[in-house]
Amino acid sequence: MKNIRIGTRDSQLAMWQAEWVQNKLTMLYPHLKFELVPMKTKGDKILDVPLSKIGDKGLFTKELELGLLSNELDLAVHSLKDMPTLLPMGLTISAFCEREEPRDVYLSKNGVLLQELPSGSIIGTSSLRRKSQLKHYRPDLEFMDLRGNLQTRWKKLMESEMDGIILAAAGVKRLGWKERITQILPEEIMLSAVGQGSIAIEIVENRSDIHELLSRLNHGATEQAVRAERALMRKLEGGCQVPIGALAQVVEGQIILRGMVASLDGVHLIKAEAKGTDPEEVGFDVAARLIALGANDILAEIR
Repeated sequence: MKNIRIGTRDSQLAMWQAEWVQNKLTMLYPHLKFELVPMKTKGDKILDVPLSKIGDKGLFTKELELGLLSNELDLAVHSLKDMPTLLPMGLTISAFCEREEPRDVYLSKNGVLLQELPSGSIIGTSSLRRKSQLKHYRPDLEFMDLRGNLQTRWKKLMESEMDGIILAAAGVKRLGWKERITQILPEEIMLSAVGQGSIAIEIVENRSDIHELLSRLNHGATEQAVRAERALMRKLEGGCQVPIGALAQVVEGQIILRGMVASLDGVHLIKAEAKGTDPEEVGFDVAARLIALGANDILAEIR
């Protein structure tokens, strides 16, 4: 019996995602054995520095990708939002799993809604995308850098002077923390990270045997949406650590994509939208509209 090795980060959320993939594959192919191979990535090891200061090329993916290229792994499970838009030579995303809620959520220490927080309240997040949009919405809030897995972040919220933290809804729901959510943040306040909510499965390009196994986990509408978001990101040459937000939805065969670029202080925030049937074209279209509104100037200042 062939043993198929699934690479994953070793955080609780990453393990949940990998086990979810493992269970799906075991149900589909009961004659095969799927084994989890947990690893630590650079992003898991450096916890005392904001991600934007480390540089973001494959912070949470590189070790898994090396495992694929050296044939220690047959597939690797990632949060799609952690994946650079350009993958290492010879690797490809074989399946985009059906997306969970793509938006961000606010977890409050005392149940107060974001819009009702007193001036000077402290929000925990290390994401430049989240900070800049919140500064635009509530310039009177303060921010504290927050890194680590979701358990660590929740613990820090409870033990510090922070009033609340912003997390991805998908991770919070997957860990069974739905009751901790104070509010789901609407797109008008907070556009999601590119690919947020989708689990991506990466393989070596020429592994047609693995690609065939994974084809049944690919979700067509999710793939269309996230490909459009990733095309926008690629065109703007953004990484995970720039204030770029994007969210696409597929409605009656049309991809509708909204994109956002903001300055670090939240003063300048531009948005654009387009729709069409080709994900890459829609992504490039929204990127071009954002550039016409001054996106390149905003991003150049940040870089």
